[in-house]
Amino acid sequence: MACCSASAGTCRTGADMTQQEERGSAELALPRLRSVEKIGGTSMSRVSELIDTILVGNRAALELYNRAFVVSAFGGITNKLLEHKKTGAAGVYALFAQADAEHGWLDALEDVSCAMLAINADMFNEPDDCASANTFVHERIEGARHCLLDLQRLCSYGHFQLIEHMQTIREMLSALGEAHSAYNLALLLRRNGVNARFVDLTGWRDGERVSLEERIVAAFGDVDPTTELPIVTGYAQCREGLMKEFDRGYSEVTFAALAALSQAGEAIIHKEFHLSSADPRLVGAENVRKIGRTNYDVADQLSNLGMEAIHPKAAKRLRQAGVPLRVTNAFDPGDPGTLIDSAHAEKPGVEIVTGLPVIRLEVFEQDMVGVKGYDASILEILTRHRIRIISKTSNANAIVHHVDANLKSIRRFERDLCERFPAADVRAMAETG
Repeated sequence: MACCSASAGTCRTGADMTQQEERGSAELALPRLRSVEKIGGTSMSRVSELIDTILVGNRAALELYNRAFVVSAFGGITNKLLEHKKTGAAGVYALFAQADAEHGWLDALEDVSCAMLAINADMFNEPDDCASANTFVHERIEGARHCLLDLQRLCSYGHFQLIEHMQTIREMLSALGEAHSAYNLALLLRRNGVNARFVDLTGWRDGERVSLEERIVAAFGDVDPTTELPIVTGYAQCREGLMKEFDRGYSEVTFAALAALSQAGEAIIHKEFHLSSADPRLVGAENVRKIGRTNYDVADQLSNLGMEAIHPKAAKRLRQAGVPLRVTNAFDPGDPGTLIDSAHAEKPGVEIVTGLPVIRLEVFEQDMVGVKGYDASILEILTRHRIRIISKTSNANAIVHHVDANLKSIRRFERDLCERFPAADVRAMAETG
């Protein structure tokens, strides 16, 4: 197991300030919000309960607004659209990538449609609301179906290679889940007397290639946050391609960008439990304590160990913009949760215990000592196979990386490394980090 302790805090460097100043003109393009808040997929699956807590509750009319909510897809939907995050079971994307001329992915897409319609039926009591939500699902699913069929036909000709389009396909499929959840939540809030506004950042049928900031600013162009509550898709189609760099951490990046652009008083992540001294699902809620206060340094270490407090790039954006982050239990509305900012820790100490299964990947080469190039080559191969590095150690004859990866990726790494360094001995061993 690995322990995370409070450090001396994070100072804003000159480079940070320069980057912030370069974004200054864009940040002023959005009205200031009291808070930008994010609801994760697991919490979204209990969205009816959230009406009485973080969304509406006992808030007076004026307290409902000057906020924005960024939402993830309902729990399990992104797994069905892409692949299961933990087991790797194929979803629509993975099946399409493997399909060639086969259409097995069509059944998977139909399964997604049925799952979305089941969510609609469970979520809406009013027939008109359910019909509106179902129409939205049919439009998006059918649009994706026709797009993938057309692309598959096009790539049956030798001049067009499917591999060149797979990243775009992954982005398009991801967008379906967030669009569904944001549309539904806005609809549900309107039924509960809130003037909610569906803000679609997915670029559906939009041919423009704009930056993330430009996409957000354009979408909020006619939004009045003093009288409307924006419900924003966690996925944003943009020139950078969020999934290319962040994969399934994209919703937190969108959330952080909106908080920075609107100079929010706070960025708030609502989870199904408090940020605690250990995972309550593993050790029991009675055996943990809420953290209450920590800093961005600790949040970065947690992200590196796989504990999903916030994506490190999202934390960096908030830190540079001077926006504090609060992590709350969405189902414990009376508790302020845990505040994360750049303040120095008052005293050192262990705050959180967390860990994850890792692979010890050792490259041993007797003639390595004094020879340059091993480190760079190993890193290049790890990067190419998208193997996440947790930590690293080295000595004269060996370089050891502790990584988070599946067996298939490890085997590809071993093959490529042995081609480059035939005399190297590559050893992979599972352990707990």
